[in-house]
Order: sequence, then C-alpha cells, then structure tokens
Amino acid sequence: IFIFIQDFSKAMSQAGSSQFQEVIRQELEYSMKVELDKILATAHSNEIEHTKKDLEGFKKLFHRFLQEKGPSVDWGKIQRPPEDSIQPYEKIKARGLPDNIASVLNKLVVVKLNGGLGTSMGCKGPKSLIGVRNENTFLDLTVQQIEHLNKSYNTDVPLVLMNSFNTDDDTKKILQKYSHSRVKIYTFNQSRYPRINKETLLPIAKDVSYSGENTECWYPPGHGDIYASFYNSGLLDNLIAEGKEYIFVSNIDNLGATVDLYILNHLMNPPNGKRCEFVMEVTDKTRADVKGGTLTQYENKLRLVEIAQVPKAHVDEFKSVSKFKIFNTNNLWIALSAIKRLQEKNAIDMEIIVNPKTLDGGLNVIQLETAVGAAIKSFENSLGINVPRSRFLPVKTTSDLLLVMSNLYSLNAGSLTMSEKREFPTVPLVKLGSSFTKVQDYLRRFESIPDMLELDHLTVSGDVTFGKNVSLKGTVIIIANHGDRIDIPAGALLENKIVSGNLRILDH
Repeated sequence: IFIFIQDFSKAMSQAGSSQFQEVIRQELEYSMKVELDKILATAHSNEIEHTKKDLEGFKKLFHRFLQEKGPSVDWGKIQRPPEDSIQPYEKIKARGLPDNIASVLNKLVVVKLNGGLGTSMGCKGPKSLIGVRNENTFLDLTVQQIEHLNKSYNTDVPLVLMNSFNTDDDTKKILQKYSHSRVKIYTFNQSRYPRINKETLLPIAKDVSYSGENTECWYPPGHGDIYASFYNSGLLDNLIAEGKEYIFVSNIDNLGATVDLYILNHLMNPPNGKRCEFVMEVTDKTRADVKGGTLTQYENKLRLVEIAQVPKAHVDEFKSVSKFKIFNTNNLWIALSAIKRLQEKNAIDMEIIVNPKTLDGGLNVIQLETAVGAAIKSFENSLGINVPRSRFLPVKTTSDLLLVMSNLYSLNAGSLTMSEKREFPTVPLVKLGSSFTKVQDYLRRFESIPDMLELDHLTVSGDVTFGKNVSLKGTVIIIANHGDRIDIPAGALLENKIVSGNLRILDH
C-alpha cells in the first residue's frame, strides 16, 4: 500500500507539474498577444497589413518555442543517409548537357540571401555592397554572372534578392546602376520580428518603429523565413505564372555559388523520371568545418542537423570528420510549386534556433530564428549532391577576403576560379589577427595583396603591415608582440618563416 501511495503521489505531482507548466505557457502566450496588439496599434494605416503578417508569423514561432523543450533530435534515431540519397557531383556531371540548355535555364530563378549587414567586418550597410575584387562588390559579381549566362544562351534568368529591413533601402538605391544590364532584378523583404527580453519573454519594442533607438528592438528571423516571406510578397506566384520552376538559393557572400548547368539539368531531366523538389549541395568537411550542419537520415527522411540541435553529450561525435563527412553549403535548389503547396498547407517544418544576444546597454535578449535548409524534410524526393569545395567560397572575415582578392583566383564574367598555377586545389589556411578585423584596417595594412600561389598557412597577429609585391610560401607566421610593430618590406619573400619581435623596414 505504501509503495502504491508513493507512486500515486509521484504521478499526481508530475501531472500537477505539467499542468502548472501548461498554465504558465498559456499566461506567457496571452501576455505576448497583449504586447503585440499594443505594438500593432501604433502602426500607420499603410503599415498595418504588413506588420500584422509579421507579428502573426512571430506568434506562431513563439508558440512553438514555448512547446519545445531540449534538443530537437533524438540522437539514437540519427542514421547515415542511404547511398543514393547523396550523389557525387561527378556522376551528375557525367550525364552531360542537353542541346536545349536555354529552355532549361529559362525555368530558373536565382535567389540571393541579402539580409545581412557588414558589421562583423566593420562596415556599415549591406554586406553585399562590400568591395571584394577589382572594386566589384558581391552584388556586382552576382549580376555579372547572371548577365553572362543570359547573353551566352539568350535566356532570361532573373535575380531575386531577399532583403531585410536592415538592407532594403541601401540595396534598392544601388540597384539603379544595373538598370541597363541584361538581368531582371526583383526584391522582397523578409519578416521583421521583435526581440524578446530573456527574463520576461516579452518584446522589448514598445511601438512599430525601427529607426533611431528602436533599431535594436527588431531582427530578421534567419533565412528560413524565405518560404513565408517569398510567398507573402506575391513574387512566388508571379514567377510561377511566368513559367519558372526552380529557384537556386545561396548566400550572397558565397562567391562559389554560381549557377551550375549540370545540377539544373539533373533537376529538370531526372534520370528516373521523378523530379526532386529539394536539392542541397553538400561538400566534404575539413577541420575548419566541424561546426557546419550535416545531412542525416532521420525517420526515413533526409534531415539537416545543426550543432545547436545536438545533445551536449554528442557534440564531439557530431564534430567528428570521420563519422559526419559532409556539411551543408547552403546552396539549395527548390521547386517553386512545392514551396507554394507546402506554404498553403502550413506544412514547412523547421527547427527553432534560439539566438541569445546582449544589446549595447547590457540587456540580454533572445531572437527566434529558422534556417532555410532545415525544411528539406518537408519536401518530397529530396537529394544531396556532394559538390567540389570550389562551390563553397564564403567571405565571412577579412581572412577570407584576403584569399579571394589574391592571385589564388582569377575573375571571369563575375566568377572566381582557382588559378591553374596553384599546384594544390586546396585553399591555404589564413588567420589574420584582430588588427585586421575591420575592412578599413585590413586594406590599410596591405600596400598590395601578397603573392599567395604557394602558400599553405598564414597566421598574422599584432601590428603588422605588408609592403608592395610581398611573396608568401609554405607556412608563414608573423607575430608582433604588444607594443611592437612589424613592417614586412616591399618585395620580401617569406617562405616557411616565423617572424616575431619588432621588425622595422629593414633588409633581412
């Protein structure tokens, strides 16, 4: 009897606990609704419809956030993907191209994720407007690539930019310069969601404005928002009406993400007659990519698993290059009709990413986000294609910028290709210290970009400057201690060298 009473009281307390949690959840949702209604009431008549859609989308995300607890994957259910679910690029390429490649290209739309600012590289405004190569910005190179396609094949591939409220105005101003180029350019805005106080779980915004001191109150909710905002903008329907069938989506700062005709042909003319609704380009992991999301088999579906979803006890296993050999490049090919179907059924399922931030005043907030690739499990007949590393060339830091500005790459019609003069196809590992973080400082420290054709590894730390026509080969480590300065002289050749201490411009 005693044991029975113990079990009964335990069951009651558990039931009480879950009931209690449910009450708290309902209270939080009600409080959130009240606050969002107050914010909506401050909108001008021309903003109401748009703001309402944003806040409705946020409410759904917040509801799911309150429901979900702990890591969103059951580690025991993760399996390696079946052999045929990730195809080698060589196999796709070996099929060749059809004679009517123009008719295939005319079904394509290129979409670039253009919501990010250049703040991590010390720049104001959209990241896509940072100069990358020969005064060309990320956006210039993208337009040049598509214009080259349209001229070469006499096609009409449009460019669509998904902007955020942070990048929209500046981007639209700059688009005028492409008015005579042979590329139709469209834009749509991703949603604008309120940041929430980590303690109270309520919005920190008091009204709908997002300028001045209110800029920190709002955020764009990650690129997973593309499905809803593309659909809501009306552009998705317009493109379907024009006969477009697939979008190729990539980050605007990935300079390797050019239109690949072989992948497009594989989508439009599948060998088994069954079209893929979603293709994710993956590539082999190196030690630098251990945190990248990977494709797994989960409950009989291909699924993208990100490091944030992994239970703490399995993080090292997740990072293992031997077990999880590939990672997501975020180059995605998606059927427009499938986006429309799933969006209308509210059937796109993406895990919530909880992104904690500390604002300038010290306030801790969280933003709820989703990732575009996480939707792969919602689409039919999904496929991974293991592409060469050259299709993943992101520029996230000035270390990356140094690589793409150097003679390692040649530029042709907006596309970067690795120089044939480099003996190894791998990219050198470059680590520039904090003195180089901002683009302005970085540019000031190089009189010209060094010759890096034979470089394997470069580490630079402290107050270091480079003269003109410097050559770097093998492994080069340059460390200026605190208070010291190192000037690498013009014309210097550094091969397998460690330079430290305090080196002025001297012969060496």
